[in-house]
Amino acid sequence: MLVSEKELKNLKLGGIRSQELKEFVSSIGIDIKGNVGEIIKKCVNANISRVKLDSFIKAKYKSQILERQKMISDRDLIEEVKKVSNFSWGVVQGQLDQKIQSEYVRKFFRYKDLLNNITSKLHDDITSYVVATWYNHWTTVLIEDHISSHPKVIPTLKNNFGVDIFFDDQPFDLKTTYLPKDYSVKDAIENPKKLAVWMYENQGAQRFGSDNRFFVILVDKNNPDQSWKLKRDFDFVFKKIDDFFDSATVSSKDEVIFTFKKKTYTAISKVLIITK
Repeated sequence: MLVSEKELKNLKLGGIRSQELKEFVSSIGIDIKGNVGEIIKKCVNANISRVKLDSFIKAKYKSQILERQKMISDRDLIEEVKKVSNFSWGVVQGQLDQKIQSEYVRKFFRYKDLLNNITSKLHDDITSYVVATWYNHWTTVLIEDHISSHPKVIPTLKNNFGVDIFFDDQPFDLKTTYLPKDYSVKDAIENPKKLAVWMYENQGAQRFGSDNRFFVILVDKNNPDQSWKLKRDFDFVFKKIDDFFDSATVSSKDEVIFTFKKKTYTAISKVLIITK
């Protein structure tokens, strides 16, 4: 549900690393004594300026990006992900150990047979899995950094479960992904709220969350299996992101109700479907 002004400040302050939080409160003349929770409470009670808080977070986030860019520039990183010629998981995510146990450890009796099968089969599966994971990670980093740098978005500065960004003064867990297999592209475009409900209800139990979510869904309309290539078409994707955030707002109309394991939940969800 929509959060209050007080809760919003709590969440924003909670998304700042402790040392940077102390730096911020010192800059506005608030005593830094006490633990993080106590410092945040002081800030909220003092009715701190939202403009100052947002400006501080944006500046620190920009510094984080610049630190990463010392290791590799965005331009060079984009060129690296363009080198991926084939996108195939090879191994179902989260089931690598199960695969090794069932298809290798418990299957072969002779050492030579084990090594031959590892070389001929498992090596390729693991390589595909690592490459796909690497590609997804860095393309997501570039896309989410672009989102977080938008003037209407305030990012978090540390891992803050359930909150990656604040948009239109509401917290969101940012999810950049592809359209679920066999889900109708036409239905997704015509009814994004229905897609959001599907995404909530079909998430894995181990990673369950009912937080507000901002879904960025990438779809190649003619060939959905090739949607991974669209993810690195950064000029196109960034333009669609900017157009969306420039005009979008958040209201109670974005509320979704979904069921998971016989329990009903309510959340605020935004869906940006990028198609080509």
